[in-house]
Amino acid sequence: MFNIFQYGFIQNAFVAGSIVAVVTALLGYFLIVRGLTFAGHALSNVGFAGAAGAVLAGIHPVYGLLLFTVGAGAVISVLGKRIRERDVAVGVVMTFALGLGILFLSLYHGFAESAYSILFGSILGISQSDVVVTAVFSLAIILSLVFLARPLMFSSFDPEIADARGVPVRALDIIFLILVALAISVAMQIVGVLIVFALLVGPAATANRLTPRPARAMGLAILLGWTYTWLGIFLAANTVFPVSFFVASLSFIVYLPVRLLSSRWWRRGLRGGNVRA
Repeated sequence: MFNIFQYGFIQNAFVAGSIVAVVTALLGYFLIVRGLTFAGHALSNVGFAGAAGAVLAGIHPVYGLLLFTVGAGAVISVLGKRIRERDVAVGVVMTFALGLGILFLSLYHGFAESAYSILFGSILGISQSDVVVTAVFSLAIILSLVFLARPLMFSSFDPEIADARGVPVRALDIIFLILVALAISVAMQIVGVLIVFALLVGPAATANRLTPRPARAMGLAILLGWTYTWLGIFLAANTVFPVSFFVASLSFIVYLPVRLLSSRWWRRGLRGGNVRA
């Protein structure tokens, strides 16, 4: 069972999966507190449309991924200036992109295997060069988040006061969604649409329910992301089921009881005076 760790492709999968888990956990926390989980889902689907367009144009799918996800992230930020407008903007952009994706696939007369592989990823078949590219892009995204951490946190929890104090809220909205788009573009080639969205939302949503402190929540989200990814790869390597099934299932299995019980924990904490800002 444990002899799988001697294989290079398993080692690559664990390293790349661990890197993706860190980036998605950090971005996922801000997606949750900013109410942008639907946008994360939309950008994942938009990426597939971009990959299909790239296949039709005869270029590598990654270029279509980057163009469509980054473009969609910027458009969503511009159109969704207010929170109540955001879901409408996300829905319009996503449906338009999916329509383009269907058009691209219908115009392509071959078998668009490279585009379809984006849906499911190929984490058990990646090379060391894929790991290096994932690590470089992920490090750049993490450093950008560290640089933007304070104003991004301020604008996430109280955008109106942040705007009144001179924080560039609109610019931060655009930059943040572009960072999400870049992370999705890089990760989708490795783990596929389903795992990307599961890692963006599941660990951060669970962590946010367990602690109100941002630093602790992000740290816990990373630990949960690692756990889901490692267990998913390990179980998939020893069974006939795909990694995405295990990662998504673990994310749901852990989140469900936390979601159901967290309200009771919070009420007890409030009555006991144990909740601190």
